[in-house]
Amino acid sequence: MISKVGQIMLYVNNQDKALEFWTEKVGFSVISEENNGQGMRWIEVAPKGADTSIILQNKELIAKMEPELNLGTPSLMFFTENLDQLYSDLSNKNVTVGEIVNIPTGKVFNFADHEENYFAVMEEKQIQ
Repeated sequence: MISKVGQIMLYVNNQDKALEFWTEKVGFSVISEENNGQGMRWIEVAPKGADTSIILQNKELIAKMEPELNLGTPSLMFFTENLDQLYSDLSNKNVTVGEIVNIPTGKVFNFADHEENYFAVMEEKQIQ
């Protein structure tokens, strides 16, 4: 099942200004920054040594990709060691789940609660 809160998705209007705020004002470090060349920019920041990080997402782009999401509040990204099993378990319990997709950092899917609040789950890569 879910093992921990891994990331918090923060939907921002200006990723550069958000990055500046979290790094220069709050003192977080950039964990990773990727751009797929098609407008999807992934910026991960966190306090030094933290287990949970913040992903600074482009609000406008996410609204176009997933119009059902409530972008007024951050989304939770949970980690699991067995994404396929969790997906099956939630599906079998009649939880609304999205399809499993591959993103640059791994496999992920969304699921919704009874109020249509969406959450994401990513398969956590085990360090060998």
